Amino acid sequence: MLLSRDEARALDRRVMDEFGVPGIVLMENAGRGIADLIRQLGVHGSVVVCCGRGNNGGDGFVIARHLDNAHVPVRVVLFARPEELTGDAAINYRILARSGPPIRVLDDAATLQTELAGAAWIVDALFGTGLTGPLRPPFDRIVESINATDAQILAVDIPSGLDCDTGRPMGPTIRAHHTATIAALKRGFAQPAALPWLGQVHIIDMGMPRRILEPQT
Repeated sequence: MLLSRDEARALDRRVMDEFGVPGIVLMENAGRGIADLIRQLGVHGSVVVCCGRGNNGGDGFVIARHLDNAHVPVRVVLFARPEELTGDAAINYRILARSGPPIRVLDDAATLQTELAGAAWIVDALFGTGLTGPLRPPFDRIVESINATDAQILAVDIPSGLDCDTGRPMGPTIRAHHTATIAALKRGFAQPAALPWLGQVHIIDMGMPRRILEPQT
């Protein structure tokens, strides 16, 4: 199954509305699955999770919490004010803030290199599949700073800056070594142009009922 941007959004809504699975449960399952994947791939050093203010950032908060629970050195860089967070992302931020991993709030890329220095892994939890245009400042510079590191980069669901439907970069784009895409592959992943940005793609189960992803006969 290959999901377009609209289909991915509709799938999430259907799981919540028709099957009654709360969004925060889906976020918890996805984040924990990605944290487990990072550990399976091997962590020899610290992990920096870069979070935006949407649900992709919410996944990042869950990832950081589960890595911390597993005694992996982890810190979070948040590119939003905590009071801007809403819904499930806000809930998971509050849980993380009380759990211990350091959280640094930045509003530009000026000091990001210091935060990224020495990281073994960087998690891109900035933007998800809903992005429809080029990244605006300061996120264009943030992406360039992440790409300039020597760390392994893992993108949550889709590399920030990559178009979900066409698989083409819309401007500065995360060049991931691994992409942990949630529930199913995205339509743009099938395009050859996407391959240099995706790295190795892993499908993460977020706990949606099996029947929703299977063709109905």
